[in-house]
Amino acid sequence: MSLSPAAAPAIAGIPLVLGGNVFGMTADEDASFAVLDAFYAAGGRMIDTADVYSAWVPGHKGGESETVLGKWFAASGKRAEMRLHTKTGMLGGSELYQPARVLASLDASLERLQTDYVDLYYAHRDYEELAMADIVAAFDGAAKTGKVRALGASNFSAARLTAALDAAEQQGAMPFSVLQNEYNLVVRTAYGPDLQQLCTARGIPMLPFFGLASGFLTGKYRTAADMGKSVRGAQMAKLIETGQPLLAVMDDIVRETGATHAQVALAWLRVQPGISAPIASATSAAQVTELCASASLELSEEQLARLGGA
Repeated sequence: MSLSPAAAPAIAGIPLVLGGNVFGMTADEDASFAVLDAFYAAGGRMIDTADVYSAWVPGHKGGESETVLGKWFAASGKRAEMRLHTKTGMLGGSELYQPARVLASLDASLERLQTDYVDLYYAHRDYEELAMADIVAAFDGAAKTGKVRALGASNFSAARLTAALDAAEQQGAMPFSVLQNEYNLVVRTAYGPDLQQLCTARGIPMLPFFGLASGFLTGKYRTAADMGKSVRGAQMAKLIETGQPLLAVMDDIVRETGATHAQVALAWLRVQPGISAPIASATSAAQVTELCASASLELSEEQLARLGGA
């Protein structure tokens, strides 16, 4: 798909974004470095993180992922070759979108990341009680520092993203030129037809998070007993209950293609309207190799139709 000029610097390498939510959480520093090294070696050039990762873990306060990434950039010397995405807006309430707070959050992220710029800076969530013109102005202020090359919106509705684009045009501000919402084979509501139409019409790349539905789409969670396989297992109960028909379709396509369930899930995402590259995380180099191989998997129209109607 064509990219807006502002979004182009944020998109590079193979069509996969490495999710950084596990760094400093389920992947310690050594494991994170191994994952990042493997991703780079496979041609991956986009990494996604946020200042909130991983504040939900007891004893963490947020910024742990950015800190690990900063150490890897310092050790590897790869910063200039990578497209680095981070976000702000979850470590508090709507006060985080006051202009001074946006600038302070950006500077704190840059310090942890050991860099002087990010390729893409997201408003991590929408605060509907705020005037969209004010949110746009606050993030434009961050862009005007020269420390941000493009801006993105995450967890925005079609109506609010449209309002943001209109406000940016009226203000002469840098627009939100990338969208990041939840979207995968089993959870499709946050990127419905209205957002798909908006993104395709405006040339806004969508980089969906939870591309593997927290691991459900790897096929390893099929019964209640499987919920103990990882720290994310407790999130699987509803998907285990409702997602079995989809897994059955995926099982057939795995047999037909020789690919893995994760590769099928990401290959499906890659060809959906407006999607430029899915986001997926890994805790080992072997998982990275598997995920990156999805970039060359081409599903047939018939296989895509079966998945689309599952």
